[in-house]
Amino acid sequence: MQLDVHLYVHTETYASLKLDKALALLQQILAKEGTIVAAIDDLTNQVTTNTDTEASAVQLLNNIHAALVAAGTDPVKLGALKTQLGTSQAALAAAIVANTPEAPPTPPAA
Repeated sequence: MQLDVHLYVHTETYASLKLDKALALLQQILAKEGTIVAAIDDLTNQVTTNTDTEASAVQLLNNIHAALVAAGTDPVKLGALKTQLGTSQAALAAAIVANTPEAPPTPPAA
């Protein structure tokens, strides 16, 4: 009696293609996640910078208000305050220009 054994190995090319596609999509998701995380970090840093700047501006206005109240209607005190504000105006203007960020780049089209 003769016994023939035939072995056929069927590769599931369709399943393999689906797996490859799923892996490619996962890689795209991970790449986009990195971009999104970087954008969120940049945004968080910008919010912190803006908040600090706004707090400084509020403090400046409060200080000017307090100085005006303290000067009252005394012409000598008002003159001294005017001189002080004039002196600091140039420094303030320079600081504003120096710390004004450039316009953000236009985001690429999706």
